[in-house]
Amino acid sequence: MSKKVYNFNAGPSALPKSVLETAQKELVNFEDSGMSVMELSHRSKTYDSVHQEAKQLLTKLLNIPDNYQILFLQGGASLQFSMIPMNLLKEGQKASYLMSGSWSEKAFKEAQLIGEASIAASTKNEQYKSIPSFDSSTIESTDAYVHLTSNNTIYGTQWQSFPDTKDVPLIADMSSDILSRPLDIEKFGLIYAGAQKNLGPSGVTVVIVRKDLLEQENDNIPTILRYQTHAKADSLYHTPPTFAIYMLRNVLRWVQDQGGALAIQEQNEKKANLLYEAIDQSNGFYTGHATKESRSRMNVTFTLPNEDLTKAFLNEAADKGFVGLGGHRSVGGCRASIYNAVPVEACTALRTFMEEFQQTHS
Repeated sequence: MSKKVYNFNAGPSALPKSVLETAQKELVNFEDSGMSVMELSHRSKTYDSVHQEAKQLLTKLLNIPDNYQILFLQGGASLQFSMIPMNLLKEGQKASYLMSGSWSEKAFKEAQLIGEASIAASTKNEQYKSIPSFDSSTIESTDAYVHLTSNNTIYGTQWQSFPDTKDVPLIADMSSDILSRPLDIEKFGLIYAGAQKNLGPSGVTVVIVRKDLLEQENDNIPTILRYQTHAKADSLYHTPPTFAIYMLRNVLRWVQDQGGALAIQEQNEKKANLLYEAIDQSNGFYTGHATKESRSRMNVTFTLPNEDLTKAFLNEAADKGFVGLGGHRSVGGCRASIYNAVPVEACTALRTFMEEFQQTHS
């Protein structure tokens, strides 16, 4: 019998149990091919059906219009920090970055190496407790793009609505909250997301890019770093991460079976409310890092009255099967990452533990 754990890891993170069981069942003989999906040629018809279904499901679940291209890339979201300015930031243009945490800082730093980039808004001076307010009138029509990180795993904040950047493309790193809610894709010029939180295991990065941006991209960069290269080859310019894309497809099937993005959003709200209520009703025993209007439905971050209690909380939680509740090393405290595949049952159990721990240690 397998050990009972509640997986709150920030990434790689929980995957739906049924998805794992399907992968286990098909691992050594995929669709009667006599081979694992990991052994199939990426040019074979058997693998191509997986590749195309993954794109079709993503298109359906996010309602992606025809004038957008889906790419399956490698290098994680971190490579996109460089690829975006390399492809889209031209000489004489400026890229604007909205700073809401460590990942937007890293994206901004990479853009500065490529061309002119500026900080349009930031909440760093308040330790990233909220999403920055942004005045779109500060954007010039000639700007290359505006970049934001939609969910901030370390600080537990999330954009609840997205700014109108008019004719300037809005680019979003959605690695930690893609497919956690319905999206108006047409608000964005480009969306990118590492898969290892809501879409599947690590190894594949999804890029959703408007086709007119592909036509405008720079051409004086290495071939493999050009979006157009991968768009023309249907993400098969070189060997793609086939197993990660297979798992992505299976997760997308699972999301469809749950009722799609709206049903997933309802579940995520229910899970987040369970934990935020425990924090808000604790009379200060638990303190949330994020301001209420900026709270993430993906990462619930909180602290206890002192370091000794925090250590005791994490040790007792681990003994009871709660995995991954330690806060990021840069901020400390605690963090419950409650991505799509984390069941309501896990959040209910964590809330009960939080209440019992408070009663015992108050």
